[in-house]
Parts: sequence; structure tokens; C-alpha cells
Amino acid sequence: MFLAGEAGVIDINGTVIVELITFLVMLAILARWVYPEIVRLAEARQRAVAEQLAEAEKARKEAEARLEEAKQKLDEARRTAQQVVDQATKTGEQVRQDLKTKAEDDARRIGENARKEIEAERSRALQSARDEVADLVVVATQKVIGESLDDPKHRQLIDRAIKEVAGGDGSR
Repeated sequence: MFLAGEAGVIDINGTVIVELITFLVMLAILARWVYPEIVRLAEARQRAVAEQLAEAEKARKEAEARLEEAKQKLDEARRTAQQVVDQATKTGEQVRQDLKTKAEDDARRIGENARKEIEAERSRALQSARDEVADLVVVATQKVIGESLDDPKHRQLIDRAIKEVAGGDGSR
């Protein structure tokens, strides 16, 4: 038996029993007050982490939704801008066409007015030349005949002279 003691078999004595009772008391204290608090704190931490993860997931989904909304608004703004550019181009082309048409009408009207003025000036010049020819005819007739003509004869001579000059019959 002596061999058994040396082999390391435990002798149950007072120290072992005190240590065992102390261990059990410590285990009971830990189980009653410490472990529940540790478990409660760990569960609270786990819930907080889960809530933060849920909030982060919610924020990510909201950010994705806002990003998609921003992309849609950007696409809509691009379409609107393209429509504005197209409309401005169309309006500019229409204005250019209207201005061109108006300029052509103005040029035609100015040309017609110029032709009318030229015709009026030509008529005035012809009338002026006729009047001068008539005066020259009267002066020449007075010198040739040596007397002054009365008004009806004077008009007859002037009209005949104008017709001859205007007709250009080539009798010279």
C-alpha cells in the first residue's frame, strides 16, 4: 500500500474538503451573480451588434435607393436637356428661316420700290425734257416766223414737235 501512496493517489483529508467546498461556493457565487451579468452583457452586446448590422443594412438599402433615384433624375435631366437643345435648334432654324424669308421679302419690296422710283424719275426726266424741247421749239418758231403764236397754236406746235422727237421717225 505504500506503493499506492507514492504513486500519487489522492488522500482525502481536511484540506481537500475545504478546497472542494471553497470551489463549490465560488462556483455558486459565480453562477448566481457573475455569470448571469456576463451573459446579460454579452447578449446586450450581441443585440447591439445585430441592431447596428440591421441599421447598416437599412442605411445601405436606403443609399442604394437614393442612388437609383439620383440616376433616374440624372437620366430625366439629360432627356430634358436634350429636348431643350432639340427645341432650341428647331426654334433657331425656324427663326433663321423666318428671317431669311423676311429679308427676301424686304429685298423684293425694296427692288420694286426702286423700280417704281426709277420709273417715276424717268417719267419726270422725260416730262422735263419735253418741256424744254417745247420751250426751244417756241423760241425757234418765234425766230423763224418772227411773231408770237397764240396759245392754241403754240400747244399744237409743241405737241407735234414732241411726237416727232419721241417717235424718232428719222426724217433728218
